[in-house]
Amino acid sequence: MPEFSDVPRDMDVLDSILSKETKNGFLVDVRLVKRPRQYEAALFLNGKYKPGPPVPRPLDNPTTDASHWMGVRPSVGFSPEEADAITDEVMSQNRLRRLTFTDRWGREYDD
Repeated sequence: MPEFSDVPRDMDVLDSILSKETKNGFLVDVRLVKRPRQYEAALFLNGKYKPGPPVPRPLDNPTTDASHWMGVRPSVGFSPEEADAITDEVMSQNRLRRLTFTDRWGREYDD
């Protein structure tokens, strides 16, 4: 398995869901990860973890190349097919293990 940096302590990095190279030369690797309560997708740019939502989020202004995004500073755009593949893998892993997936990234906790 490749080496990854800046991985949070509570995150176990598992299988690759999608890999691609951006126009400006970054190697994008979206990995299935296990967090304490659920499986999520995590974004790695050139092997470095980038925080962001646990599944792709729709863009406010989609283009023909990108309809969804992940990651913060920089964000990476994904096509509808790529976003569906990432989301399907995360949801499948959670359903298989009877875990309830909750996307709380960027929201205030009410608990």
